[in-house]
Amino acid sequence: MKLAVVGATGLVGSEILEVLDEHNFPFDELLLVASERSAGKKMTFKGKEYTVIGLKQAVSEKPDIAIFSAGGSTSLEWAPQFAEVGTVVIDNSSAWRMDPTKKLVVPEINAKELKGEDKIIANPNCSTIQMVLALNKLRERYGIKRIVVSTYQSVTGTGKAAVDQMMAERAGQPADMVYPHKIDLNILPHIDVFQPNGYTKEEMKMINETKKIFGDDSIQVTATTVRVPTIGGHSESANVEFKQDFDLEEVRKILSETPGVVLQDDPANNVYPMPLTAHKKDEVFVGRLRRDESQPNTLNMWIVADNLRKGAATNAVQIAEYLVEHRLV
Repeated sequence: MKLAVVGATGLVGSEILEVLDEHNFPFDELLLVASERSAGKKMTFKGKEYTVIGLKQAVSEKPDIAIFSAGGSTSLEWAPQFAEVGTVVIDNSSAWRMDPTKKLVVPEINAKELKGEDKIIANPNCSTIQMVLALNKLRERYGIKRIVVSTYQSVTGTGKAAVDQMMAERAGQPADMVYPHKIDLNILPHIDVFQPNGYTKEEMKMINETKKIFGDDSIQVTATTVRVPTIGGHSESANVEFKQDFDLEEVRKILSETPGVVLQDDPANNVYPMPLTAHKKDEVFVGRLRRDESQPNTLNMWIVADNLRKGAATNAVQIAEYLVEHRLV
């Protein structure tokens, strides 16, 4: 097993390495890959020093699996080149997600759709992953008619430069502006670029990716995505209208038995999901479960996950684990 991590020097890349270590992912050879300007840099993993290599050299090495976290343009250019030499690419960018020829995978939901001929596999958007994982078993039980979701997304979703901006502002120092406004002590209802319909690209990702992962275009989804000055994870308020009525205790039981989901729903004792407690965890945390009393068959829920973990690195590593376990590489 020859494994490549493309974008190894970035925020998600370093998180991928942490998850590979924690999961004891089986590999014989590891390639740490980044842009040409980072080639030659030294990195340590599991006590061993590695030299970062460029993409061209990495393709020539013909890895079995390449986990990409290097941005959409890099993926569009290089993922096909890796695929041509037989590498299975697991891509964290938005480049391939809505390509009808590519699978969009959350392992607990639809990994069984993967085949040996799938050479480029898309990792969904971080906010989409945590929402669909929390909803999947409820969807199977009750059917979903409509989802209204508002997100509260960590600055880590933008990358290290955004974290640096927030921390500089917090320290009262001059900041390199990644966002169009100050982020510390502020909230920006603006993630990615605005589209002609008034939604942002991030909001449209949640809408379109949810339908693709569930394989159901009839589910109505509307989203408002918001950047908040937190580190540790993304939070979501989801209002879900089911096709059938539900029992709250059964909902709790279903969620408590859903792989990858942790139920934290004891508001009387101040127990509910938070980014602070989700940080560095692989699971999706769900709480604040309550019936929407304004209309039938509708549930309110609060969903939190570490966006660099299940929202990116962990999900990608889990796809790789599935490929190895089912001998698809």
